[in-house]
Amino acid sequence: MFVHGLQFLLRGGPVMWPLLACAILSVTVMIERAGALRRALAGADLLIARVMEQMHDGRDDEALELARSHHGPVGRVLAHAITRRHRDVAAIERSLEVLAQEETPKVTQRLGILDTVITVSPLLGLLGTVTGMIKAFHVVADPSSLNGPSMITGGVGEALIATATGLAIAIVTLVGYNALGEQARAVVRAMERGATQAVELIANRQSKETEYEDVIA
Repeated sequence: MFVHGLQFLLRGGPVMWPLLACAILSVTVMIERAGALRRALAGADLLIARVMEQMHDGRDDEALELARSHHGPVGRVLAHAITRRHRDVAAIERSLEVLAQEETPKVTQRLGILDTVITVSPLLGLLGTVTGMIKAFHVVADPSSLNGPSMITGGVGEALIATATGLAIAIVTLVGYNALGEQARAVVRAMERGATQAVELIANRQSKETEYEDVIA
């Protein structure tokens, strides 16, 4: 079955080889990114809640250890904020902004490959259409080949197979690209949520410490 399907696709002409490469590249990237983003997002909300609870109770060392154990962007953001908890709040916020600029491209990396496949695949299919129709017209222009209509339909078939394959690859990749893009945005939102809650907790703590020092003075 697989061999027959492959033989049918290869009837689309030479352009089927770059289309096959696009398909393999697209599937590989989608599988890799889906796993990476799923791991990055797994347990993020629970992690934030537990870290905030431990920091609220003054167990900063335990909170830091828990954040570092997550091995994801959300955990790194929380750990970054905790290790800088004694700094000025404005300085912490600036530091977190720099970290977010470093982490966000890691979350969205290789999605540009899918965007390229979405654009290139239909164009390759169109190229196969043109070459197939050129082949069919050459047959028509040759009087000796008019008795062999299969040669004409072969060129038309090549054109249609290439077009359909290019569109199919683009459609499937577009669905995966949009789904992965939404997952990436969810990871970024989790990072922002963790950073905001950590900064607010640290700011409240510093405010209370300042009030206490004023009372003692």
